[in-house]
Amino acid sequence: MSEARIWHGGDLDEARRLFPEAPEPWIDLSTGINPIPYPMPFLPASLFERLPSPAGHKDLEAAAAEAYGASDAATVVAAPGTQVLISLLPDLWTRSRVAILGPTYAEHAHAWHGAGHEVAEIGSTDGAGDADIVVVVNPNNPDGRMLRRGALLDIAGHLRQRGGWLVVDEAFADFAECETLAPVLPENVIVLRSFGKTYGLAGVRLGFAITADGFAEKLRKALGPWSVSGPAMEVGRRALRDRAWRRAALRARADDASRLDALLAPHSDRSPRGTILYRLMDSSRAPELFSHLGRHGIWIRRFQYDPRLLRFGLPGPEENWLRLERAFASFS
Repeated sequence: MSEARIWHGGDLDEARRLFPEAPEPWIDLSTGINPIPYPMPFLPASLFERLPSPAGHKDLEAAAAEAYGASDAATVVAAPGTQVLISLLPDLWTRSRVAILGPTYAEHAHAWHGAGHEVAEIGSTDGAGDADIVVVVNPNNPDGRMLRRGALLDIAGHLRQRGGWLVVDEAFADFAECETLAPVLPENVIVLRSFGKTYGLAGVRLGFAITADGFAEKLRKALGPWSVSGPAMEVGRRALRDRAWRRAALRARADDASRLDALLAPHSDRSPRGTILYRLMDSSRAPELFSHLGRHGIWIRRFQYDPRLLRFGLPGPEENWLRLERAFASFS
């Protein structure tokens, strides 16, 4: 497997390198992060001055259990971002056969391969064969493909018969019609949930694993003490319990996704797809459009494995929408 650099969204240094004459400020549409963030609460200085409280950490995990439908807060493990969990999990197994349903978020394969596991990308769950571990991103990044809960439970059941595990990355499940496994958690399943994408606070660095008690404790030991900062704990538990905000954000971002689809559709070879927080277009002119938007100071996500694909995050403020619409109007 190639050790080439994995392309990620959010790299405005790369945008400025490729398009040095582009107007500032850049509009970054290369991530799948809510562009209208949760309002930051007042954070007292003591949160920065003291070590994080164990009681606060437990309350954060309880808030996450409530938000994600987990039946027991003991099954929820808070971490400094889902990416940390993706990187950590492969170190907790001896060399195994890992099947990853793809194409998908490249860091999964990178992490398992880097830890010495035998990794195969599969195009459907039927291709898992005798894998010890199956990794599924649900809904998938970048195309939004979703597997129903029954299908995932079937996979988990087959794996359990031979001591295998299922890892389900639900990073974008909050704003999707996704049947999470959190409320019906089999003992050999690990569910990953992202905080920063839904709440527009990626810099807080907060994510969760939901898994059976025994493995949850193993994860906590691997993460070590004070794995989540005091400010992140405070922001996280307040936001996770604010169900009214999340409902309103879901409605507003769904409207934004429809508006973006209407803008992308005339330039796409098939209907845009993805999730509410990002839309994927497929076009034979994708490289031209990427360069055109870059010259207009608009950074979007392209993909190493398919140059026909471009992913657009939501523009957020109205002035960003207007700049994007003007840029598309001048594309010919």
